[in-house]
Parts: sequence; structure tokens; C-alpha cells
Amino acid sequence: MTGSPAVVQVIQHFLPGGLEKLALDLHLSSKGQKHHMVVLEGDPSDRQQWGVPMDDRYLHFLSKKPGVTPSLVKRLYALLRNLDADLLHTHHIGPLLYGGMAAKLGNYRHIHTEHDVWHLDNRHRRLLVQGCFHTFQPRVVACSEYVRKGIIRNISGIQPCVVKNGINSRVFKQGNKEAARQSINLPQHVPVIGCAARLAEGKEHDLLLQAFSQLPEHFQLALAGDGERKNSLMHLAEKLGIASRVHFLGVVRDMPLFYQSIDVFCLSSRREGLPLSVLEAQACEKIVVVTDAGGCREAVDGFSGIVVQNNQQESLVCALIRQIERSADPQYAISARKFVLRQGNIDDTVRHYQALYQQVIDSGGHHG
Repeated sequence: MTGSPAVVQVIQHFLPGGLEKLALDLHLSSKGQKHHMVVLEGDPSDRQQWGVPMDDRYLHFLSKKPGVTPSLVKRLYALLRNLDADLLHTHHIGPLLYGGMAAKLGNYRHIHTEHDVWHLDNRHRRLLVQGCFHTFQPRVVACSEYVRKGIIRNISGIQPCVVKNGINSRVFKQGNKEAARQSINLPQHVPVIGCAARLAEGKEHDLLLQAFSQLPEHFQLALAGDGERKNSLMHLAEKLGIASRVHFLGVVRDMPLFYQSIDVFCLSSRREGLPLSVLEAQACEKIVVVTDAGGCREAVDGFSGIVVQNNQQESLVCALIRQIERSADPQYAISARKFVLRQGNIDDTVRHYQALYQQVIDSGGHHG
């Protein structure tokens, strides 16, 4: 084929998260080429949470209701025909199922990215993903080495390639800490630990709050993100006597400003694929503490960052204190950003995916 391929990405919803951020970055990096995004659930108002301009011609919401929706396959197939798609790129289970069937109907080329593997521990989900892989035969991509190994361990006959997640280092960069704190109403001249993650099961904010309660009383904690566990986490902060020092910021549209406002970033999850928030923080020259969950270790600069075992509160406390002490030393901050420029830049991610798109299309087949 000649010219750039018409790529259609399919995601489940458009709420702020790492998977959705990567899909959006791939979309925005297409620079006017035919690159569409299809969102199965939700409606166009979900765009407002991202705070970036989007072209309605390339963003499509199917407003799927909860539960299994067989009619969605024909709707998605009709949309692919209407968009004159060359290739379908799905992310996670729901889009794999519906997108895979639609791609099969029209013999479209198909790439699927897995962003984590914890869901494969569930036998039903594992069998569903395995059936989709063997029936639809997409080119399977893993976002990290950890995810690649997890797919191979759980699903026979599949050999994924790895395209690591990346972030835009031109957007996420060093800034003025005092000005950033003033903008988002955080206190000045005190150590601030930050975390950016959905307030949801698996992110283990409970562990972070419990560890934070053992830190000196002038330390502050800023939490960017929203979710179903917000009320229970606020109640826990009250119970631990730290509510006045924990700042629940909700969804923050200007995330570079958030990272610029903190001293140390912490992610205490027990399950991850390859977290973009860790890369974003380091790109803003913030050193990090993460738990050894999923592909987190792959996202951390070995010189400036600290990885602790999962669910080890005392280790987390010690690591946070150490990182606050080191946060004033510029050599660690500089090393953190250099790591992202080498190994976590969205430009490299986009190039790898574009090459993969072309490779899959050139491998043969027709569409529509």
C-alpha cells in the first residue's frame, strides 16, 4: 500500500489512566494522518477530563451499556468500513473481544496490546483471552518484559513482542516548584510526597497512607486521581490522624504541574503493567519510590529510584525518608530524567508502533 495506513484504536473507556493515556498519545502523535480512536463505553463529555484539544472527526464513542452486547460487533465492523480502516489496534479484554470479531468479519489486520497480566490469574478471563488470541490471531504486543513473560506463562503458543510505554518528555519536564504548589494549593517549604493513580483496588493507597502516618509530622502527601475508593481512603486518613496533611486533589488536568510541585513520587501498587506515572514523574526530575509490582522495576532509573517489596510498610517508610533526603541533590533528579529520555520516550514508542503497523499490513491480507 502507499501512504500512511488508516489505523483504528479501540479502548474500553476514556477515563484518565495509563492505558488510555498511551492510546491518546499514539493518536495525537499521528500528526494529521488517518488515526482514529473508538471508545466502547462513555460519551464525548469524557474528553473534558484530559484537557487537550481533540478532533471530533477522529474520535468515536459507541456508548456501550454494561454487560455483553453482541450488536456492538456489527456497529464496530460498519464503522471500520466507513473509516476505510487498514488496521485495528485493540487494548485490553473488551476491545480484544469486540474488535477481534469485527476484524475477523472484514479480514482486517489486527494488533492487540496487553498492558498487564494480573487479570490472567482469573481462569475465566485467561480462557477468554486465550480463545481470542487463537481465534482472531492478532499480533500480540506487551507493554513490558514482565507482561511479555506473563503472557507466555499463561497462554500457550503466543510469542508477544515488546513495545514499552513512553511519555512525552517535551511536556513532562522540570518546572518551578513554588509556582506549581501555589497553582494547585499545596503548602510551601515542606516535603511533599506525591502519588498519581486511580483511587481503586490494586493501587494500594491504604499502604501508602499507613506508611505516611509514620513519617515526620511536617511531611505532606498529595494524591492526584479519583475513583471508587476515595471515601474509604479519606476515612482511613482521618482514622490515622493525618487528614490535615493528605491532599486529595481529584483529577488533575495539568499533570506536569502536579509532578513539578512535589519532592518525591511514590507508587505503592500491587499490580501494574508498566506505569506511565513513574516515567512522567522522573521526566519532571522527581525521584521515585515504587513497589515491585508488575513492570514497575522496568520504569525506574536504577541510580536515583528505589524499588521496595510489595506490601512492606516499614521498607516503604525507610525508602520515602531516604528519597526526601536525596531530593535536594540535583544529580539524582538529572539521572531520573536522563533515564526517561533513553528508555521511556513516547517518540520511540510511536516509531516502534508505526513500524509494527506497516509490518503487519505488509504481511498480507485484505480488508473490508
